[in-house]
Amino acid sequence: MSDNNGVLVIGSEAVLTGTVSGARRVEVYGTIDGGVAAGDVTVRDGGKVSGWIKSDTSTVEGVLKGDVRVQQLITIRATGNVSGNVKYGRLAMDEGAELAASVRNVPPSIGGDLDLAVSRGRTVRITPADLSAIDPDDAPATLTFAVSNVTGGMITQSGAPGLAVDSFTQADLLAGRVHYAHDGSDAAVSQFDVIVTDAAGATSGAAQTVRVAVR
Repeated sequence: MSDNNGVLVIGSEAVLTGTVSGARRVEVYGTIDGGVAAGDVTVRDGGKVSGWIKSDTSTVEGVLKGDVRVQQLITIRATGNVSGNVKYGRLAMDEGAELAASVRNVPPSIGGDLDLAVSRGRTVRITPADLSAIDPDDAPATLTFAVSNVTGGMITQSGAPGLAVDSFTQADLLAGRVHYAHDGSDAAVSQFDVIVTDAAGATSGAAQTVRVAVR
């Protein structure tokens, strides 16, 4: 086993039991019985991982069994064999590759700093830096935010600035159409909660709160 500049290599004679984490990239020529968390995980021909993987990208030339979550692209080469529960953003398979798995859509998550500032009684645009949906396998128009528990104002869209809305899409955010309109009340802080849902019905989980500082 060697580690060079954030790249961890599990040699062909190595057998590792436990969890591997903290590396930028992990290359497995040997055997891991446990879990791997890294930016990129490559299981080389002759390598084997049994347990779980969580990564941004993954390439499988050997054997991968267990719970697999790849946020972006998983590539299964001709010599690769994947089985278990697989969640992925995108899937690429070479001819001859084997996939015997429960394959599922990657649910969306919420990004941005979840923090706004608005002048009392005025309106501010909500930008993708403030709030954003992250989902590698859904288009912006299919990622829908549900809004609840709004205090101190309302969420509006450009086409109808006086009308409160309880939902909007990531495409609306990217186009600059979504705003928070303050109602002029005295509280120094307002807020609203959001959950995002993708086209398959998967959600971002528990509602997250966007804080609005009133100046």
